[in-house]
Amino acid sequence: MANTALADPDSGLTPAQLAARHGLRVAGERPSLGRYSGQLWRYRHFIAAYSHAKLAASFNNARLGQLWQVLTPLTNAAVYFLIFGLVLKQNRDIDNFIAYLTTGLFIFNFTQTSVQGGTQAISGNLGLIRALHFPRACLPLAITATQFQQLLGSLVVLVGIVLATGEPITVMWLMLVPAVLLQTVFNAGLTMTVARLGAKATDLKQVMPFILRAWMYGSGVLYSVKLFSESLPGWATAIVQFNPMLVYIELARVSLLENTPLLNDSLPLTWLVALGWAIVVGFGGYLYFWRGEQEYGRG
Repeated sequence: MANTALADPDSGLTPAQLAARHGLRVAGERPSLGRYSGQLWRYRHFIAAYSHAKLAASFNNARLGQLWQVLTPLTNAAVYFLIFGLVLKQNRDIDNFIAYLTTGLFIFNFTQTSVQGGTQAISGNLGLIRALHFPRACLPLAITATQFQQLLGSLVVLVGIVLATGEPITVMWLMLVPAVLLQTVFNAGLTMTVARLGAKATDLKQVMPFILRAWMYGSGVLYSVKLFSESLPGWATAIVQFNPMLVYIELARVSLLENTPLLNDSLPLTWLVALGWAIVVGFGGYLYFWRGEQEYGRG
């Protein structure tokens, strides 16, 4: 009886059984999706602080500081207005081309800068990843949060442009809020997707500007979206209507501008497509990034 009482309770167990008995886990093991989501929620303050620090640091050495987050898209809008509005005369079928162009540029820039930053979310922070333990999704989410803060500043300027060019304040302006929130969810998922891709394919950051430029030209940012229906066959126009960036830009334009050309005249369908893209890309990108959690930061 004494020998039985003094027997080692762990004797005869395999290493795997011993680890399971004492609650040990493999280093770098990917947690379950629910547990991972809980960890992200606990790190929400880190995400907010990190995104704010990145935003402040990005303009730290500039004399005008964070004013550049507004001046940069305004300068781009002025250049595109000169080329597409005055030289190429793309403003002839649009009542308020300045507001139309600026809305498209600001909304597209939100996604563009999020994706560009996402390609280096992992590869550009290897020191931080290898030194500290935290859910790696914090990094692409912080990038999305940073760009969201920049968008808010740009929207203040956009509202000023819209009012200065003669647009009235209507109840439709309230629709801009859910439109931007849906785009933010879409951006977060897309940023997490390119973050995982960029962690392995480091050349992605060199290719991405060309992809984004082609996407901008195919989203009706710089000209009337009616050109799609006039120049493309019906089946191609139907496909273009489901371009997520065209959808989010059209929702922003119809919210702020009274007489704006739309490719899809069915506003309920446009909202459904926007919601669908937010769910599919938002959750799908999160799931895709989570599945690679154990790979990030390893040589």
